[in-house]
Amino acid sequence: MFEKVLLNLLWILPFLTVLFSIPIKENSPRLKRFHLASAGIVLLSSIYLLVRVFQNTVSNTSSQFQLLFETKFNWLNAISANYFIGIDALSSMMLVLAAIIIFTGILATWRLEKNQKIFFGFFQILAASVYGVFISFDLVLFFVFYEMEALCMYLLIAGFGSGNKDYGAKKLTLTLAIGSSMILAVFLGIYAETGTWNLLKLSDIVLPENFQFWAFPILFLGFAVSSSLFPFHFWSPAGHSAAPTAVSMFAAGVMMKMGAYGCLRIAIYLMPEGAKIWLPYLLLLIAFNVIVGPFIAMRHKDLKFITAYSSISHLGLIFLGLAAMTPIAFRGAALQMVSHGFLTGLFFATIGMIYSRTHTRDITQMSGLMKAIPFIGVGFVIAGFAGLGLPGLSGFVAEATIFVGSFENPSPLCRVITILAILSITATAIYILRCANKMLHGPLNIPKESLPQAYFEEKCIIVFYIVCLLILGIFPAPFAEFLDTSIFPIYSNLMR
Repeated sequence: MFEKVLLNLLWILPFLTVLFSIPIKENSPRLKRFHLASAGIVLLSSIYLLVRVFQNTVSNTSSQFQLLFETKFNWLNAISANYFIGIDALSSMMLVLAAIIIFTGILATWRLEKNQKIFFGFFQILAASVYGVFISFDLVLFFVFYEMEALCMYLLIAGFGSGNKDYGAKKLTLTLAIGSSMILAVFLGIYAETGTWNLLKLSDIVLPENFQFWAFPILFLGFAVSSSLFPFHFWSPAGHSAAPTAVSMFAAGVMMKMGAYGCLRIAIYLMPEGAKIWLPYLLLLIAFNVIVGPFIAMRHKDLKFITAYSSISHLGLIFLGLAAMTPIAFRGAALQMVSHGFLTGLFFATIGMIYSRTHTRDITQMSGLMKAIPFIGVGFVIAGFAGLGLPGLSGFVAEATIFVGSFENPSPLCRVITILAILSITATAIYILRCANKMLHGPLNIPKESLPQAYFEEKCIIVFYIVCLLILGIFPAPFAEFLDTSIFPIYSNLMR
């Protein structure tokens, strides 16, 4: 019973935090501490739930998810929608990832001076939306939470961003709206075919093959919009470059995983025949992400553009794992969702720290920063090493698992793209090392007195992420086997 209450509070507490923060004076130190304490409670609760799910999860050989701590009651009777939430291995891992990103995002905004109440309020609503996505097992409830973040993203970028922030915010929001309309259309079609929104009930219903034929690509691509799958990748560089640091961390670390999560948890799970038909063709789109993405990143000089195209490439690896349709590839895709969340969180956090000191993101205008801000420089380099798959860090484990799993697929096209993806890591190493070399080494061309050392909260962020990257990189087996309990039902449906 305690765990049920805690699971519901994960998305309710951010709303209560916004409500109770209204009487606190604007820009008061109490305001930041209050929001940080709330995010800390959610983080500790998500870790506790992860441990409890780990303790209670056994090997899963059924075609349904092994849900724990379920809450279910009638919600919208007119359309037969229920409030139905629960948690399993995959959702518990994603919850912890999201909670870490939100907590460190508040720390990264610790020195925000204006409109703190508005920023933290929308950021908390953003947190509630993503927590709701990962625990919802009713399609209407899922969609409500999924849509909630789009408006908050627009307001946070347009109100608190930098550069061409109006353009970046509109581009991101309108592109996500296209994806959402595609998702909603298919959800309505599923309800018309089956009369239920319940994800577990739907897994026992075989949707007509002609329905799956047209519905699967629409639903898969609708989710893939938020994960920057080609040709829907164009919102990412503009959105990231305009967003404030905490919002960039959220967008790359969590929001872009929501799409991949939806593709795996809903599209492939509910429409296995459609997946078998269309995923081999979608490999051609995935090829752009994993092969071309790193070369585009090499051309850019703006740190956020480089990291945005790096994210597009790494998310392409998640889709490669999904398109391979083997259990090992699915496991690698799930690990990559978590791993990439940690490394992009660290990347964008350190970029924000550098920008706040240098007031530029152009790598050609920076050099010798390691002499002035070594702690931040080390954090940036470790994020880069994780991105290029250095053994001992989480990126190596996730990427190697995807490559092994995707090469198991006998399709010549899948194997060719896998080989090209492996070779593209060389390009990743080039732009990451080039970027680090230009920024961190050489003569210091910015007065040292204008480059303060990392603040306490910044050191906490960097250490937090490095520990996460090391834990997942050095001890991957428990997490991989844990995730298998959520992956097997999806693979079982695919092979039936």
